[in-house]
Amino acid sequence: MKQGLGTQLRHLIELLDGAVAASYEAAGIDYRPRYTPAMRALAQGGARTVGQIAEAAGITQPAATQTVALMLKEELVTTTPSPTDARQKLVQLAPRGQALLPRLQRCWTATGAAAASLDADLAYPLSELLAQAIEVLDRQPFGERIRVARERLDKNSDNNNEEPT
Repeated sequence: MKQGLGTQLRHLIELLDGAVAASYEAAGIDYRPRYTPAMRALAQGGARTVGQIAEAAGITQPAATQTVALMLKEELVTTTPSPTDARQKLVQLAPRGQALLPRLQRCWTATGAAAASLDADLAYPLSELLAQAIEVLDRQPFGERIRVARERLDKNSDNNNEEPT
């Protein structure tokens, strides 16, 4: 039986994230791959709001909020109240996060090289295909595509149930 798109994507993520997590462990770093987009955003320097982290990292604000909360527990980041907006907190790398950066950057370089190697071994570079899929889904979301497909099925079902003349 052919696996569905969601099942294939989850399996691909498991294969990729599992290998990346194992590479951190092999390097002696206690670190989760999900932190990388936020860490990269914060490594650019300066404190940022969660919204700014989300934008710089290309992730949703709820994902950034959850990630920052986990990173706080692991003392990778600290937060301070924003001097201009009491509703917001500024997030910055904690000393532990700063100390990990050189080792993380080495891992990120190796991961980037591995991703380039994967792209080279595929008929179509995965990174380009994923970027194209995201762009196309931004124009017409998958939920909209499901709705259109369901309407077509309903219309065809209605036409097949008509009495012959």
